[in-house]
Amino acid sequence: MSNSRLYDHGKKRRGKHKIFIGMSPGVGKTYRMLEEGLNLKQEGIDVVIGLLETHGREKTQAKSVGLEIIPPKQLIVSSTVLTEMDTDAIIQRQPQLVLIDELAHTNIPGSRHTKRYQDVEQILDAGIDVFSTLNIQHLESLNDLVLKISGIVVRERIPDRILDDADEVVVVDVTPETLQERLREGKIYAPEKIDQALQNFFQKRNLIALRELALREVADNIEEDGIDSNSDRCYCNIHERVLVCISTYPNSIQLLRRGARIAHYMNAKLYVLFVDNPERFLTRSESLHIETCNRICQDFGGKFLQIRSPDVVSTIIDTAIKERITQIVVGETRRSRWYLLFRGSLVQKLMRSLPDVDLHIIATHKLSS
Repeated sequence: MSNSRLYDHGKKRRGKHKIFIGMSPGVGKTYRMLEEGLNLKQEGIDVVIGLLETHGREKTQAKSVGLEIIPPKQLIVSSTVLTEMDTDAIIQRQPQLVLIDELAHTNIPGSRHTKRYQDVEQILDAGIDVFSTLNIQHLESLNDLVLKISGIVVRERIPDRILDDADEVVVVDVTPETLQERLREGKIYAPEKIDQALQNFFQKRNLIALRELALREVADNIEEDGIDSNSDRCYCNIHERVLVCISTYPNSIQLLRRGARIAHYMNAKLYVLFVDNPERFLTRSESLHIETCNRICQDFGGKFLQIRSPDVVSTIIDTAIKERITQIVVGETRRSRWYLLFRGSLVQKLMRSLPDVDLHIIATHKLSS
């Protein structure tokens, strides 16, 4: 994200959002955000701090010197005065860039928005650029996986779309060993919390898994942003993507489950495609069948695609190119040998049009077993 692109305020536009993401507290997200903010201020950009959480870290606090801080607003809750980011004051101030810590933070009851990311969206809508910070465990889609890894329920979460919609995502990375050393030196938590942290969240195996998640998320963003819309066939996938092609045949449910298992083994994204021929009316039972397939797809965390088209083969090919599919799962054809002789098989057409995509042809008797 170039400075000229990020800070051209010649006309009203939505602000640009840059997220600094890491595997856990203490990797240096806030420090990196402040560092880049200071560099931009020295280049003449109007930069302010909207919300800063230093957690008593002296180096982080020192890095904020020289940047204007928008004072937080005060709210009274149960006779106690609490502070929260003042979104209205930030918008009224109209800086070019605002730095906002802890994107997944839950606001004080009585605030206009429940979550801080909603305040950020309001600021972006006002044409102000935002730098923010986020730990990987706060992504909604990873909640169950983080619980499995660490045994900790993360209650402050943000929708994945916030990360997907960001203009730039930067991973702030250190090795698990370096992070544990920072913890022991008292650079992350107070001394009385260190031993407990090392025995729980900051165990090396947890940090290794969380680091992999953070790096994978950034890899996904690189993959999404690196595609030239004018050269859809010239791409290189970082992750596997599995497309299961279903029909109105009852065994499509078994085919979908088989494809979901393949996606799970490959740690791949799952897509399920039903090509809805507009020239053919679906019966009630067929419509219910497709709805069931959609629900099962959602249960597996997949994306269900129902596309109206009279041309099944072309739709599969177009979908595979658009979604950058690497694996296609289809059921054994029910066409007669004469039809295949004169018209060609689905598999042959897919192989010719998608030479870089692997095809899995699942036999009918295997689906019924």
